[in-house]
Amino acid sequence: MTRTGTDTNAARLAALLRGSERAVVLTGAGISVPSGIPDFRSPGTGLWENVDPMEVAHIDAWRRDPDRFWRFYGERFAMLSDKRPNRAHEVVVELERRGLIRGVITQNIDRLHRAAGSEKVIEVHGTIEWSVCLRCDARVPLEEVMGALKAAERAPACERCGAPLKPDVVLFGELLPADAMAEAERLATEADLMICIGSSLEVYPVAGLPQLTLARGGRLALVTQGPTPYDREAEVKLDGDVVDELDAVLAAL
Repeated sequence: MTRTGTDTNAARLAALLRGSERAVVLTGAGISVPSGIPDFRSPGTGLWENVDPMEVAHIDAWRRDPDRFWRFYGERFAMLSDKRPNRAHEVVVELERRGLIRGVITQNIDRLHRAAGSEKVIEVHGTIEWSVCLRCDARVPLEEVMGALKAAERAPACERCGAPLKPDVVLFGELLPADAMAEAERLATEADLMICIGSSLEVYPVAGLPQLTLARGGRLALVTQGPTPYDREAEVKLDGDVVDELDAVLAAL
């Protein structure tokens, strides 16, 4: 898209934001790519390009062989733990600060929205911030889990009961956390504008949230590269670099 086209669409999205009263942001992996975190499905770079997620990121894989599971997930945690928010996260923070959005629903587990300063964040796929013991309900912070992984190449164990810890993220084969999903559905239903950033909107049930907004008469805007199932229903789509696009929207406000 040309710079003129980008600026025009950015101005359209800015106008939608100014005219809304209950806007909400929904984010996926694409907003974190500028922070150096690969998305899941991009050819050549996606996380699942050379790994079968059902073999390494399924709840059954954790139950069957926690040590093998953590050999994969430990590398993922190490890769995520030192990443920092990028300019796209900062623009979302600024939109919240100005009262233009009510909150952020995110599919990301990287905790970068919170690190950037967003105050209302619904992490529908969980977060790397904690690991949990399913036997005694203990919660262990990321720093302690990373220390245990460095000390021994095996699953980190609960200090209270000795059971293997599970990352507090939604693995394949698990349901999304009920409270987080209920809050996300409430925000989506009440929204008069949903802005989807960096998501292909293909993974359900989160991919159904824009439909809740549309069904109640709200509008939809997309800031993402590649096609989505909602392209025809969106009021506007910005499909360039996510940082450039969001900076242009902020400038148009």
